[in-house]
Amino acid sequence: MLQKPAVQINMESPVKAKKATVAAGPSAAPDGGYAWFILLSCFLVFGLTFGVIKSFGVFFVEIHHYFKTTATETSWITSIAVAVIHIIAPIASALSAHFSHRSVVMMGGLICSVGVITGSFARNLLELYLTVGFLNGLGYALTWTPTVTMLGLYFDRRRPVANAIASSGECILTFVLTPLFQLLIDSYSWRGAMLILGGLQLNLCVCGLLLRPLQAPGHSMLLNATKEEGEELLTKVDLDHSKTSPSEDQETKEKAPKQAERNERRIEKTQLTTRIRHYVDYTLLTNPHFIVYSLFGMFAALGFFAPALFLVPYARSKGVEEYQAALLMSISAAMDLFGRLFFGWAANLRLVETVQQLTVTVILLGSVLLLCPLASTFLELAAFSAAYGLVFGATVAIHITVLAEVVGVHRLGSALGLFMLIRSSTGLLGPPMAGFFIDKMSDYGTGFLMAGVALIVSALFLLLLRQMNRRGQGSRTNNPSTHTDNMGQSQGAEA
Repeated sequence: MLQKPAVQINMESPVKAKKATVAAGPSAAPDGGYAWFILLSCFLVFGLTFGVIKSFGVFFVEIHHYFKTTATETSWITSIAVAVIHIIAPIASALSAHFSHRSVVMMGGLICSVGVITGSFARNLLELYLTVGFLNGLGYALTWTPTVTMLGLYFDRRRPVANAIASSGECILTFVLTPLFQLLIDSYSWRGAMLILGGLQLNLCVCGLLLRPLQAPGHSMLLNATKEEGEELLTKVDLDHSKTSPSEDQETKEKAPKQAERNERRIEKTQLTTRIRHYVDYTLLTNPHFIVYSLFGMFAALGFFAPALFLVPYARSKGVEEYQAALLMSISAAMDLFGRLFFGWAANLRLVETVQQLTVTVILLGSVLLLCPLASTFLELAAFSAAYGLVFGATVAIHITVLAEVVGVHRLGSALGLFMLIRSSTGLLGPPMAGFFIDKMSDYGTGFLMAGVALIVSALFLLLLRQMNRRGQGSRTNNPSTHTDNMGQSQGAEA
């Protein structure tokens, strides 16, 4: 009674496996056509998420004075938003894999809008933490992570340039939004300006509508491997049954169905593991290259977000008028845009290793921040803003490209989520730590010093990663049969 169903499953499974393989076959990254609409969506998402975060300095000044709080307390608004983006990133990747990138991004845009609009009615800092901090950060994570993942799937040969152009949306909207927010605050107060911002962020839902699904190659390979293994196991069961003759005793016949049941349980376990890895590829935590790159991200996060938040308050503390202080962010954004486009194009030429290029730009970025306290006049601050924006853009233009090279594009979605999660703690602590030094020293310049030191320390991990890559290349030269998932070997590394 038990043998017949087992044999019947085996006879049907090769057909089902073949159909599943065809249905889940990977689609090649088009590098054109509809990919440009994905790029447009990602461009706007960058602007309406991290562009808004960088422009929040003008709100910082008003909220700081309105509630009569310290710099540390006020900075927690941005800090919570940044931390939630990082913490929720793996969940956003998993939700995108289970539902769709389009639906998750649209839901994220709605949450962003609700968070900011509700925050405009906040009566204290705690309510701002929950709305503009937590809810807004949650919405940012649900929009940014899936959109960047989709961009990586749609672009292959032009991926460095595509990442650079998409991230430039952060610069262009920072350039536009910073003086616009100052104008809106002067006209309608910070509450009215925040209400308008909430309506503006509904455009993130439109960005989600542009995301047409494209099959991720990593899921296809995992699914195909599972089907092939299942077919192989069931074929083995079929052979065992064919060798069983009517003359064999009952004990031998019972062993065959038990073996079939064990094989089926093994197949189910393999398929469950495949589904879990499709949502969150936890095996990345065993990849030493990924761990080292994540450590770079942790220290870099300490210095990435604090300077943009404190630039306007620092300028105001030096006697620069409010519109000139807002103009500094626009200058920084303009040079940031140039840096992203130029250095993204340079990375696409493959003249040097992208990790080597990233190391140089991170060291320069830290050095520029260390020089910030020397600037006191508007012209000096404008020069600092231009230098900071240029090197910051050069850094941001390629750091996602380097991540894709570390793990391979077929694991980029999970890698991006885990990378963001790992650096969430320092993303949360960066602005408050800078605010703590500012409050203790009564000088906004100390916040820039802390950020500069953190970035230079992060560059040490990039140097370690480059050394690991060289050792890996040397071992492959001595032993050509060695195959690992290191940089330059994965499928995404040759993109």
